[in-house]
Amino acid sequence: MRIGIVCPYSMDAPGGVQIHVKDLAARLIALGHTVSVLAPAEEETDLPDFVVGTGRSVAVRYNGSVARLAFGPVTARRVAAWLEQGEFDVVHIHEPLSPSVSLLALRSAETAVVATFHTATDRSRAMHIAYPMLRPFLERISARIAVSEEARRTVVEHIGGDAVVIPNGVEVGQFLAASPRPEWQGTPERPTVVFLGRTDEPRKGLGVLLAALPALRDLVPGVRVLVAGRGDLDDAREIDARYPGTLKLLGEISDEEKAELLRSADAYIAPQTGGEKLGIVLVEAMGADAVVVASDLPAFRRVLDEGRAGYMFPVGDATALAETVARALTDREESERRREHARTWREQYDWNVVTQQILDVYRLAVGEDPDPLLDEVPG
Repeated sequence: MRIGIVCPYSMDAPGGVQIHVKDLAARLIALGHTVSVLAPAEEETDLPDFVVGTGRSVAVRYNGSVARLAFGPVTARRVAAWLEQGEFDVVHIHEPLSPSVSLLALRSAETAVVATFHTATDRSRAMHIAYPMLRPFLERISARIAVSEEARRTVVEHIGGDAVVIPNGVEVGQFLAASPRPEWQGTPERPTVVFLGRTDEPRKGLGVLLAALPALRDLVPGVRVLVAGRGDLDDAREIDARYPGTLKLLGEISDEEKAELLRSADAYIAPQTGGEKLGIVLVEAMGADAVVVASDLPAFRRVLDEGRAGYMFPVGDATALAETVARALTDREESERRREHARTWREQYDWNVVTQQILDVYRLAVGEDPDPLLDEVPG
């Protein structure tokens, strides 16, 4: 097939949607399909050969965060030219209602359109007001995908209709194949727990983890907490000064180092307080065979199979976090039971499964029969 994929967010700033789009395109190309990705990107940005940049983007507060979007007449002309030159069998638009290249592509596409919805949100007044204007564009969509049950609920409640749930893909095997680093790997006397995320974004929950540290040290005296991610670390340094040898600040790390870090961890901690749509990092941690301890956000409950594939604690509760991590580190039989469940549960997120499910949707969108072998794919 000739497939066009549209990403609304700039490739200049890393993010979950951008990573998903690039990984999906690479997978489809490896299977023999012709794929072009359209996304905002500066002229000097180093992009894969299959990505076409639309030029400069603008930082805009969108969906509870700051996103770099591209719009305006120049961008619209570039979108139209890309669609005309691509002669695509199907155009796969991510976040089709975002005020960026996605909405422009949806407006101009004249072939089968598949839309993926990543956002999970409560009903908003702005969306309610905009719906009558967006409805003609929504009617262009041939098939809808939601990356989670929460995102599907948003589609049903906000714009009507339904969507098939296909989660974002993860290279599960990449994390399991990573080699632990001796300096990060724990021992029975000094187990290691890991936090990954933007350290200066409150909703990522580092503050909750730091507040739990004194109690966690009391419960597991030899514990080491490894913190990786970009952002301000002043609060963490203050805690580190009070509890030397417990907290290790790694700063920003590469994707390869992330896999090695997760593979080295006895437990991965996800203390996020809100705004999480997917919880892909939990799947990555499960892929590395780490025991996962996460706040009980809806997206995390879904990823951890309501706690059967990991441990959960109430959002924002530092005391409960400490107690739950301590249990994960000391109750080895229970942790192994949950880890064993995770080994089966995580397979539904593997890119081999996800790619075939998305191809099935493409075939339906263009009027072809889906691959009957897909009925046998787990997940």
